[in-house]
Amino acid sequence: MLPWKRLFRPLAALLLTGAVALVPATTARAADAAVTSNSGWNDWACKPSAAHPRPVVLVHGTLGNSVDNWLGLAPYLTKRGYCVFSLDYGQLPGVPFFYGLGPIDKSAEQLDAFVDKVLATTGADEVDLVGHSQGGMMPRYYLKFLGGAAEVNALVGIAPPNHGTTLSGLTGLLPYFPGVEDLLNTATPGLADQIAGSAFLAKLNEGGDTVPGVSYTVLATRYDLVVTPYRSQYLDGPDVRNVLLQDLCPVDLSGHIAIGLFDRIAFHEVANALDPAHAEPTTCASVFS
Repeated sequence: MLPWKRLFRPLAALLLTGAVALVPATTARAADAAVTSNSGWNDWACKPSAAHPRPVVLVHGTLGNSVDNWLGLAPYLTKRGYCVFSLDYGQLPGVPFFYGLGPIDKSAEQLDAFVDKVLATTGADEVDLVGHSQGGMMPRYYLKFLGGAAEVNALVGIAPPNHGTTLSGLTGLLPYFPGVEDLLNTATPGLADQIAGSAFLAKLNEGGDTVPGVSYTVLATRYDLVVTPYRSQYLDGPDVRNVLLQDLCPVDLSGHIAIGLFDRIAFHEVANALDPAHAEPTTCASVFS
């Protein structure tokens, strides 16, 4: 077997973990869409209440999509009275159902357009953003370079690669295998942009992690094997709260996928970040809330 194939196989395996967890058989998409409609999520007739005046826009991760990534969190928030919306972004030609693979700056433009649609439809002045993995980092480009700070009150990132990932150290081997890095950049730029030290991340983080007027929350787990080291997810700046799940519930063993899909400790912290005036302490008992 060629050396670069030996390297690419574990890289692909880690990244495709998300695909296995997030994307069921394509024939299930119609059923998923029905769940979305029936739950009141992506209900374009929804009008924000006085208690929750800002719509929530959910931003999926790499290889995720607007439905499967949010089968847990979206109903959790709609039951609490939020208008909740989600989008697909980062599509590559000829690659259906697996999103978040295109250049991240272009994905941020798609988010910008989607937020404009949500604001116009709901009549709200601002939205709150909640994103998993790439979806927790990509919006920072929209906030910093596309005028998003005027349209967004808060960004909650769940396991976001804010300062890139080494994929448990595997990306450090890329320079020793000529052609592999070029393959990642050409075939899946959305993945390449997330590697620690990428040109995209250098631009994103130059001059500071945050922009004025937006509150930031980062939710991380020490058992994350995709965005590594997990502390690279944290942000530095004013109005930032970095949260490690295990500080709230030591027995929480969620990894990169579980923290976004069904971790009730993370969901409780999302709700606290969206409505800090009514935040309640998050503990192991929060899984029953």
